[in-house]
Amino acid sequence: MKMNSIHIVYKILASALLAVAAVHGMASEAQDLERGLTHAMRLKRGTAGRIGDSGKAIQAYMREGLISQRPNQRADYTDYYLLRKPAKFMGHELMVIEEEYMSRYVGCCVSPGIGISVKVAGSTRNLQKFADENKCTFTDHVDLHNELGQVSIKAKLPHGDFASLSCRERDASR
Repeated sequence: MKMNSIHIVYKILASALLAVAAVHGMASEAQDLERGLTHAMRLKRGTAGRIGDSGKAIQAYMREGLISQRPNQRADYTDYYLLRKPAKFMGHELMVIEEEYMSRYVGCCVSPGIGISVKVAGSTRNLQKFADENKCTFTDHVDLHNELGQVSIKAKLPHGDFASLSCRERDASR
């Protein structure tokens, strides 16, 4: 009887350790995703270009199933990806990732780069500081329903305050 109890305790401990390892692995993956996205938004010193590759950052979110394999919409030169599963960006809830690039000429003025929209959680000082340091455009109190509607995306969004960061060539030129 005593030996059976010891086996049960070992099984419980082993299960607990596996659960902790799984949670740690998920947290690490989330940090890697956020780090890749942040890297794609960081300004390369002395240029209007970005350090990281926005396409690679977006593909990482695709691999994890956080966004679909195809954009929810493409308008002008911009792909829009709505998050299908929760993800964080600098402590805020990531809602939309957008990537601007030219695949074919449709008229004037592509500005390559990446942008995001978040549901604000607390202060936006960290986003504002990042925008200032990396020559991105920060916009607070965004009407995300309207912004998405302008590119024909109907989305069910949670209630809250939204903000956006745009880290494109035109943002770096200002």
